[in-house]
Amino acid sequence: MSAEKYVDSVVRKVRCGREKKKEIRQQLLSDITVAREEGESLESIIGRMGSAAEAAEEFNQNLSETEQKRYRRGKRWKIFGFIAVVLVLLLSGIYWFLPKTYELSKGGYFDKETVEARMQEVIAELDRGDYEAMQAKATEEMKPMLTAESMESAKATVSDDWGAFEAYGTVYAVQIKQQGKRYAVGQMTVGYENVSVTYTLTFEEDMKLAGLYIR
Repeated sequence: MSAEKYVDSVVRKVRCGREKKKEIRQQLLSDITVAREEGESLESIIGRMGSAAEAAEEFNQNLSETEQKRYRRGKRWKIFGFIAVVLVLLLSGIYWFLPKTYELSKGGYFDKETVEARMQEVIAELDRGDYEAMQAKATEEMKPMLTAESMESAKATVSDDWGAFEAYGTVYAVQIKQQGKRYAVGQMTVGYENVSVTYTLTFEEDMKLAGLYIR
């Protein structure tokens, strides 16, 4: 792993505002540069600083209340942005007309725990390349898209080297009703060793996979 990738992994996990993240990134890169100029190897430096999660947690424990508020405000904007993305997709012609969006639990058709578990299941299958398992629990329209060639190509648009899985992020989910059918649409950012990947997954009422988008 390069110094830049390690630092980026740390910064992504620090719960602060954008400007503070830039400051921390510059600080870490400077510290690593100085240590390497003094003869220490990158592997030794990373081993001393700890994993990305450990290094980030040290920063998190020393953040001011102001920075924590900036982070929480940014998270709220991400939720709003996610809803906006869903609406843009709908308006782009993915669906025949603009459906109505509801809270996930409205009407008792879906619950967050089930949706989150199903999302993790799909992501785990994608990580290990088990496309047959994905197809077995997908709609007929989705099955032709869940091939090794299609999925590996989609993954390569994010990065050629994701690295090992690290952690699931928080799930943001809504319920969509269109032409009498209901769908659960969930978004989750997953941390890997070298990248963070945002998944947007759509499920029918029987929890069959009806849509998959990664970035």
